Amino acid sequence: MSKALAVTALLLVAALLLGSWLCTPDKPRAELEARYANAPGDFVQAAGLRLHVRDSGPKDAPVVVMLHGFGSSLHTWEPWAQALSADRRVIRFDLPGSGLTGADPTGDYSDERSVQVIAALMDTLGVQRASLVGHSMGGRMAWRFAAASPARVDKLVLVAPDGFASPGFEYGKAPDVGLMVQAMRYVLPRPVLTMSLKPAYADPAQMTDERATRYHELMLAPGVRGAMIQRMEQMVLQEPTPMLRSIRAPTLLVWGEQDQMIPIANAQDYLKVMPNARLVTLPRTGHLPQEEATAAALAAVSAFLHE
Repeated sequence: MSKALAVTALLLVAALLLGSWLCTPDKPRAELEARYANAPGDFVQAAGLRLHVRDSGPKDAPVVVMLHGFGSSLHTWEPWAQALSADRRVIRFDLPGSGLTGADPTGDYSDERSVQVIAALMDTLGVQRASLVGHSMGGRMAWRFAAASPARVDKLVLVAPDGFASPGFEYGKAPDVGLMVQAMRYVLPRPVLTMSLKPAYADPAQMTDERATRYHELMLAPGVRGAMIQRMEQMVLQEPTPMLRSIRAPTLLVWGEQDQMIPIANAQDYLKVMPNARLVTLPRTGHLPQEEATAAALAAVSAFLHE
């Protein structure tokens, strides 16, 4: 064998080994449900979807519906849900395209579809009216729902909510989703995901092995990565001011002072246009107050909901 041919063969073997390391197949649904669902009763049919739902607390108590952010799941709310369930009915679920809910067979991940799914789940569970708690993308879904169905919303808790266009985004235009993001369908090593999630915390040590494993494995649920990409491709932001101005529900904004994903300066955009909003800020906290400043954030949220 010539030297050039030997080098080529070595490079090919190296490429194959690297590809086999990087390639990240889906995990079997049964395995994930055994690990991350409490019981078969966690799944509810609504809006043509099999939604992964946790419904805790007294069924005749005031209702709180919790909406997670992009790439997350209902598990992000665990400590808050346990505490609030003492005297509230707390409903949290994996949004379409996330966690154990998985892909939406309609392929529609628009905000309008998400608002329809929230309403359908409330109808299925016999909930006419609720307070909504939403984080990041889930915060945008919460205030969009409040604007569309004001009679069904008691209060809003918006945790670092999305909605105003950040640099690189335009209202009325879908973003370009590059090849690196598209490759996530096939390649998502846990160390790479962990590295990308650490900036969501003011203290990177908050990205524990347990959290990293949960985020990673639930993103490997069948169809979820493709659904996440579709949601990004369909994210067409509308100028939010008219909708936000129409919301009369009392609103609590909760923001980490060291949020690198949606900076705390954005809170002023909401306060300027929402007539019944106020702000709680959390020092030494990043984009995930419910995980990083659990007790402090919960104290403010619980007091607000009990007013």
